[in-house]
Amino acid sequence: MSIGDTLAEDRRQSGLTITQVSERTRIRESIIRAIEQGDYSACGGDFYARGHIRSIAGVVGADPAPLIREYDAEHGPPGGSMSAAEVFEPATPIKIRERRSFGLGKVMIVVLLAAIGFGAYHYVSVKTSGHASAATHRPPAHVAVNPAATTSPQTTATSPALADNVVIKLTATQACWVLLSRADGSQIYSGVLAAGNSMKWTERHGVQLRLGNPDGVVLSLNGKAQPPASSNPVTLSISPGKKVAVVG
Repeated sequence: MSIGDTLAEDRRQSGLTITQVSERTRIRESIIRAIEQGDYSACGGDFYARGHIRSIAGVVGADPAPLIREYDAEHGPPGGSMSAAEVFEPATPIKIRERRSFGLGKVMIVVLLAAIGFGAYHYVSVKTSGHASAATHRPPAHVAVNPAATTSPQTTATSPALADNVVIKLTATQACWVLLSRADGSQIYSGVLAAGNSMKWTERHGVQLRLGNPDGVVLSLNGKAQPPASSNPVTLSISPGKKVAVVG
């Protein structure tokens, strides 16, 4: 029995219609109907086809593992060397290295540096305290003053951390297939983000984010939630200091 036949039979045995499966998986009815007929051309590629098979199987009560293996046997594993079962395994938890205890010598160095820093700060603070009133009316020499500005330079300065980095966070309300890669094509993350889970990355350079189920995740950049880009599989281009751009 083919993959499509198996999914269709399990759907009928579960008492579900294609419309009900579509509502639960957020996959279009036309794509589900095509998959049941063995046609994967509307999925947008092997990566999304595997994801659709896994999602539909979870709703109709089928075991997705043998279906994914059958798809790999017919179309080849993703990436040429990694099996589909490995691609869709949940992300391996990051192992936190145990902290190595500081030796006595290192502790003494840290204490000495802290004492030197505090002494220098105290000296500079005392030396400049007599000129505080004059300094409040005159900006530092290295700060460019805009005559039309209504706020002080301290309140308008941009944090280098925000300008040079972009913090990407995904929170899943439904299962979503995620592929995060760099401009050179190297992968940062590839796998399924299960409903109720979230992941975060901090990147200094532009990246591409592929989402198999954009409606099933909440995307935020530097703590600011972004509107859904599409209800279909989508590829987003994300760069520090720039807005999100849909590239496919």
